[in-house]
Amino acid sequence: MNESSASCCFPRSVRLLNKKDYQQVFHDPVRSSDALFTLLSCKNHQDNPRLGLAIAKKTVAKAVQRNRIKRLVRESFRSHLPMLGGIDIVVLAKKGLQDKSNSEIQRSLAKHWERLVKRCAES
Repeated sequence: MNESSASCCFPRSVRLLNKKDYQQVFHDPVRSSDALFTLLSCKNHQDNPRLGLAIAKKTVAKAVQRNRIKRLVRESFRSHLPMLGGIDIVVLAKKGLQDKSNSEIQRSLAKHWERLVKRCAES
């Protein structure tokens, strides 16, 4: 695997994989919220951050729209990976998110990543 293909994948090591991982984040989270997303996070006992997505059908009705949002979240997460450190993050979508542009979503996520890093460092 060359360097360019490694930077565009989403390996198992940076994903929340099972119910226990998600429950740990939902138990006592550090929150970051705006009009588009709510992000929940907690420290993990690893060197790398891990991401979980919870984009509900109730919030974003069409699968095409949910998949676009998930792609954007994963892309933003990958680009901010070095700054995130050892935290687990679950991303929750809010109603109306599917109507936002890709750049609005990216800006929102960038603010959330910075906020979570600060808040997790303080806790």
